Amino acid sequence: MSHVLRGAQVKMPWSGNVSQSINPWAWTYDWADSQIGLVNIDLGQSSAPEVEHKILDDVASYGKQLGRMADVVQLLLDKADLTNLTKQERIAVCDFEAMLRDIERAKAEIVK
Repeated sequence: MSHVLRGAQVKMPWSGNVSQSINPWAWTYDWADSQIGLVNIDLGQSSAPEVEHKILDDVASYGKQLGRMADVVQLLLDKADLTNLTKQERIAVCDFEAMLRDIERAKAEIVK
């Protein structure tokens, strides 16, 4: 049984191979290099996994990286002349801004 979670592939126990297990024990017991958790998330292949781990550990999580990029895109949209966009381009901008509002709403629910 395999489920897709926003681009990541989630595999339940005994559902097939998992190329990357993400769990707190892996950081401590990296030497084991085996599946310990019951649910593991495969974020796909990385051309430089060591660099990716370093960035996640020392710089910013995926969420923080995406959040900062979304902030910059919103800033550019706010300053851009959007009057001569096609219908599809306007829909894309509206969808993006709706997603940002949904993210802020979800964050507000957690922070309560």
